[in-house]
Amino acid sequence: MENRLEFLQAFHEKDPNDTFVTYGLAMEYAKLNNLEEALGWLSKTIELDADYAYAYYQKARLLSETGKNEAATETISEGLAAAERKGDAHAAEELEELRSTFE
Repeated sequence: MENRLEFLQAFHEKDPNDTFVTYGLAMEYAKLNNLEEALGWLSKTIELDADYAYAYYQKARLLSETGKNEAATETISEGLAAAERKGDAHAAEELEELRSTFE
């Protein structure tokens, strides 16, 4: 049986524009502590769907973990705009909470 990463990569090959799969790949790389690869997949997720608020949240969290707090703060602002566009108050609340950890 394939591992989860291989499974997601196979799905991505079939449909490289599937935001759920690209987000899943990002989260799988994050679990493996391959943060740069995870950040790349999160950026791709955002390219595919600029309103995917949780991709911004995860990207900001990982940027912070890699010491890039300024980029993380900028990503949070972009995520808040995405959450507002979608009317996702829960995502906006989580992004605001994450931002408060930088202050």
